[in-house]
Amino acid sequence: MTEPTRRRRLHYQPTVREASGIDTDPDAPLWRAAQAFRLVTLVYAISYQFASASDYTNSRLSWFFVALMAVWTGVSALLLGTSGALFGKKLPRYQVVIADQVVVILLMASTRLVSDHEWYQNHQTLPTTLWATNAVISAAILGGPWLGMASGVVISAASAIIRDQVNLDLWRDATAPVLVSVGLALGLATTTARRSHRQLEQAVRLAAATEERERLAREVHDGVLQVLAMVRRRGAALGGEAAELAALAGEQEVALRMLISEQVSGAAADVGGQTVDLCPLLTTQASTSVSVSTPAHPVVIERDRAIELAAIVDNALSNVGLHAGPSAKAYVLLEDLPDEVIVSVRDDGVGIPEGRLAQAEAEGRMGVSKSILGRVQVLGGTAVLQTGPGEGTEWEINVPKGKSERG
Repeated sequence: MTEPTRRRRLHYQPTVREASGIDTDPDAPLWRAAQAFRLVTLVYAISYQFASASDYTNSRLSWFFVALMAVWTGVSALLLGTSGALFGKKLPRYQVVIADQVVVILLMASTRLVSDHEWYQNHQTLPTTLWATNAVISAAILGGPWLGMASGVVISAASAIIRDQVNLDLWRDATAPVLVSVGLALGLATTTARRSHRQLEQAVRLAAATEERERLAREVHDGVLQVLAMVRRRGAALGGEAAELAALAGEQEVALRMLISEQVSGAAADVGGQTVDLCPLLTTQASTSVSVSTPAHPVVIERDRAIELAAIVDNALSNVGLHAGPSAKAYVLLEDLPDEVIVSVRDDGVGIPEGRLAQAEAEGRMGVSKSILGRVQVLGGTAVLQTGPGEGTEWEINVPKGKSERG
């Protein structure tokens, strides 16, 4: 025997391994860094209290407020730095951030209870501006630059009102621009971290999918395709009914090779985003009777539009199989233009007699009018049909890449 008779089984052996010990929260490093800054500012606030306590009218009460500030610093650091988990209870971060804003403003207002007007008008509020910045940082990490700047404006306004310093003299009091700038900077950093995390996740998914697809392609090539090729060759040599099996095996071999090629080369086309490469969606239609030609580069369009275009082509090819004749061949061509894509579906079959489409629509058969023309209209494109008895059929479908008017 010149051909191997040993059968090969495919076994699923996952090649994608879970990454252990990796924090999946893109904001986690920023939250931890913010809590470290919170503890540093607490040390500064306590040292400021030692230097200023003798100037307060109620020094003992001021120490009580400083103790509250220290307690809240520890509690908020644990809640925000550990995803809201404390003593077995979990609070959403947004609740802690809201409480942070309230606590900071109340502690700032307490300055009026421990000092006279001349003192609080010309000095920092009790918890110090540096410690109050923590509320702005928390808001910025939670909600981005806009929420961070809004928190900076609120804290600055509270400081100005409490100290009776409502003016635009930024040379004398730069609290407002500093806090707003901190909110903007940390908010932008958070937005950038989240975007980078999403891109990293897409890259990891793409790498894992590519690795797995390549492995499966090797397994299929070494197993199933080898068997199909052997059946095709031996069936053709035996002739008779075996020749029919050989032809079927040959068709499946071609289709499977095309599918493997599409899966491996098109792995980068779909990473779960809003766009997708149209080429792999069309090349899956290829077979021994259907030839598909696409550009060498990806043709990236919106996912929904790509799915609709693939459905249009599928319906056109189904009509070829049903009406063009048993020996008809079909050809699909995809062209990528700057503002639109053009998909041509042509066959060398018997063609469509004049008036046949109108007759089919009158009979309630809506294959062409709804599945092809209807879809093209929804996408904001055009479809041109060229056909005639004995001349085959050709659809030329032009669809813009942008959103249709209905979108």
